[in-house]
Amino acid sequence: METYNFDRIIDRKGTDTLKYGVLQERYGREDLTPLWVADMDFETPSFITDALRRRLEHSLYGYTVMPDNYWPTVAQWIKEHHGWEVDTDWMTFIPGIVKGIGMALNVFVAPDEKVIIQPPVYHPFRLTPLGNGREVVYNPLIEQADGSYAMDFDQLEQVADEKCRLLILSNPHNPAGITWDRETLVRLAEFCHRRHILVISDEIHCDMTLWDNRHIPFASVSDEAAQNSITFGAPSKTFNIAGIVSSYAIVPNEEIRHRFYTWLTANELNEPTLFSPIATLAAFSPEGEAWRQAMLRYVEGNIDFVADYCRRELPSVRPLRPQASFLVWLNCRELGLDHDALIDLFVNQAHLALNDGEIFGQGGQGFMRLNVGCPRAVLQKALAQLKAAIDRLRDR
Repeated sequence: METYNFDRIIDRKGTDTLKYGVLQERYGREDLTPLWVADMDFETPSFITDALRRRLEHSLYGYTVMPDNYWPTVAQWIKEHHGWEVDTDWMTFIPGIVKGIGMALNVFVAPDEKVIIQPPVYHPFRLTPLGNGREVVYNPLIEQADGSYAMDFDQLEQVADEKCRLLILSNPHNPAGITWDRETLVRLAEFCHRRHILVISDEIHCDMTLWDNRHIPFASVSDEAAQNSITFGAPSKTFNIAGIVSSYAIVPNEEIRHRFYTWLTANELNEPTLFSPIATLAAFSPEGEAWRQAMLRYVEGNIDFVADYCRRELPSVRPLRPQASFLVWLNCRELGLDHDALIDLFVNQAHLALNDGEIFGQGGQGFMRLNVGCPRAVLQKALAQLKAAIDRLRDR
């Protein structure tokens, strides 16, 4: 079995990568360690690169179709990893999950209707509906004593009026890394089915569950969930191929599927890019599973390192241990800083680029989102820089 070196530092500068290329624009300076956008700094595994290289050697890059084994391979992966039997007729390619959300709300939500989100949550869940002229209704998560979160069904009952047509679920949750339990998902499915609110379940982090946690696909928990949902997934986060568009939709309900997929087909939005099926088939292979397991163990080690370091050296910064993904939600409220001062501490004093919590909406104030999908040496240096900045703050 191949041994993978996640400690290797890859120089990504000069490759037009988003992570480095917009630091000046978004943070006001370029001399920052970027630990923000949700792609990893691990080298894309060789079995994916080799598969792409083999195709590149045939130097004609015309229109492409899905290989015959594509959807059976994706369905088999989902069944083996998450226990959900997906009919291949339920599936289609989409050109990105955020794009898929925008497409779905344009098909299913009229301009005078509303979309429900559960902040603090991935900010495109808010920005995409707003940008498409739809009203957003907020059902904030309940922050519990241990720092974890729960859904607030009482508040959901109050805010979900007859104009609410869509609820966007983050499963696993971003930024808190929650793998929602079956009871919560069943209750949400019952509520939305009763109110005729379609659920979009973003499950892009589903293959990144950590330790003994398990991802439960929303549509698998009940017939109400299956018949009233659209699931979005992709191998992109897990295998670090976000630049290769490889997303898919799963719609068990025939009426919803016909309505959505007919619109996608009419606009040619369900046709794959040349390299998408190649990368996905390589990822969802036995080699891919071996790499995934090795990567997850390394990420777990990084999370443990952050938790131990903060406990010893930065007690005023409290990381929430994620159940899935390489994103760590840092509670920085004990620093006693307002939003601008907190950003100044991380950016101008510690020279770090993280996502600030406020962009994730209500409940995100005083938090920062840390991407630990990087070599441990980078993480060690970043936390040392943060400690030095906080120490200087305390000495003033």
